[in-house]
Amino acid sequence: MANPNIVNVTTITGKTAVQAVGTNPTAIVTNSAGSNKVLKVNALYISNVDGTNAANINVDIHRSSVAYHIAKTVSIPADTTLDILSKSLYLEEGDELRLTAGAASDLEAICSYEEIS
Repeated sequence: MANPNIVNVTTITGKTAVQAVGTNPTAIVTNSAGSNKVLKVNALYISNVDGTNAANINVDIHRSSVAYHIAKTVSIPADTTLDILSKSLYLEEGDELRLTAGAASDLEAICSYEEIS
């Protein structure tokens, strides 16, 4: 199926996804193949909840078995939050927005997005 024409949408649903970021690539937001939707990602915040150590984050769009990086090995100091996106981006059908931490149990993520159909 094709992504909807965003000029002629019938539904826009605001959503927020949260995730403890692990050391294996894991999707925080997925637009399933054949969903007939486009997802507009408005914000992605990564917080380092470790009180002592910095931790690295990788953020990618996974499409057709290929990871396209938005952020690669970005260090987030202890007890700080990083705003990953400066502008919105769209996830087409079959896309995933994935996160990978350099260390377990150090990073948490919040992602605000819209489902458009």
